[in-house]
Amino acid sequence: MAEITHEISLDNFHHQVNWALTNYTPHHLNATQFQNVVIGGLGGSGIGGRIARLALINSFPVPVEVFSEYSLPAYANKKTLVILCSYSGNTEETLGMFADATKRGCKIICLASGGKIMTLAEPDDIPCYRIETGYQPRMALGYSLSTLLLILGELAGIEVKNDLTATAAMLTQNTGLKEEAEAIVSFFEKSISNKFVVVCDTAFEAVAVRFCQQIQENAKEEAFITVLPEANHNVIESYHHQHDTNFILLNSGSNARTNLRFQFLSTVLEEKGNKVFTMEVKPLGIQRIFEIIHILDWVSIYASNKLGANNMRVDIIMRLKGFLDSVK
Repeated sequence: MAEITHEISLDNFHHQVNWALTNYTPHHLNATQFQNVVIGGLGGSGIGGRIARLALINSFPVPVEVFSEYSLPAYANKKTLVILCSYSGNTEETLGMFADATKRGCKIICLASGGKIMTLAEPDDIPCYRIETGYQPRMALGYSLSTLLLILGELAGIEVKNDLTATAAMLTQNTGLKEEAEAIVSFFEKSISNKFVVVCDTAFEAVAVRFCQQIQENAKEEAFITVLPEANHNVIESYHHQHDTNFILLNSGSNARTNLRFQFLSTVLEEKGNKVFTMEVKPLGIQRIFEIIHILDWVSIYASNKLGANNMRVDIIMRLKGFLDSVK
């Protein structure tokens, strides 16, 4: 089987969304059965939970939290639904959360391509959603995010299938989105090796985290986020001079007062000669979330190519895993 590159996975991203729609099976659970929902996962396997949580935060009837740890929060109990995501099925922190959830009597749902977590789930008939193999975890966001939206949508009685169907159709013709990514990289042409900072609002916080993860893993450069309005109460005081930073402003337009904060911040940064790219504000929804993710994923790939970074390798991460395995 030929290796799946980032370019191939992005050009076929619509397939992942369609796969989730085609292979989704109802879990027949209702949010009213639970006091809270905890989504567990790390890195490329965990970011889908963060994005799905915020996508439905204004309509989901019980608290949803995302944990990237070895254990669950103290409040997790028999009235907690724990959704565990691990692309490989072998992520040691996620397996730790599985053991903790089992001990506490939590209801569990698993999402993976296989691995130990599926083996552990089988004897207890724990609902499992299987993802196609052959991808690196960060390439498989379409599977996990789409499936999580379907799981959460069913829990809360929120219709998401139509949005995902429209999203898949939009991603089938992605030339325009790639051109938008090229425009962003071109804007930062002379400063592409600088760190990236995404200034976003709460609605786009998880999407901004995704972009930073992609820049870090693919382009091997630093990337961070700051969130408005909170960052206007602290971080803004550091903008007294020009920074070695590529600023991207990502605003959902959900709050008129926050819109004013973005406007003011852009002026302050540009007055000091900073490079600031403002992404166009459009109505927020599932399709727009996927659209922004797709554009910024391409930015990370185009940036990695310009920097000569091998976006298929994560040598230091693999070195860390080897070190942890050696001291078990």
